[in-house]
Amino acid sequence: MPGFLIQEGATVMCAHGGQAMPTVPSPDISLEGMPASVVPDPWVVAGCPGIPTTIPPCVTAQWVLGTTRVTSYGQPLVIDGGAAVCAPGGTPLLPIATQVRVTAT
Repeated sequence: MPGFLIQEGATVMCAHGGQAMPTVPSPDISLEGMPASVVPDPWVVAGCPGIPTTIPPCVTAQWVLGTTRVTSYGQPLVIDGGAAVCAPGGTPLLPIATQVRVTAT
C-alpha cells in the first residue's frame, strides 16, 4: 500500500495524544531536510495525556508495517499508511502531519 514517507519532525501521536518521535532516523534519506524513519527503529512517546489512571501511559512504539518495495539499507521505511503499536498499552500511532511530496510502496 503506498503512502507518504514519514520524516523526523513529522507530527505523529499515540491514540491518547502523546507526541511520538523516532529515536534513530535514517540520515541517508532526507525529506524536507530531515532524515527519514525506518521501520525497525524504536520511537519514544512523550506525554500521554488522554488516558484514565488505570491504564499505563504510552512510553515507546514500534512500527510493524511500512514500505515493501523501497528500503534504506534493506530496512523498510515508515509511511503514513503503515502500522505501529505503542507499549505498554498496545494503542496505534497516528501520523497527523508529514511531508507530502514523496510516496513509496
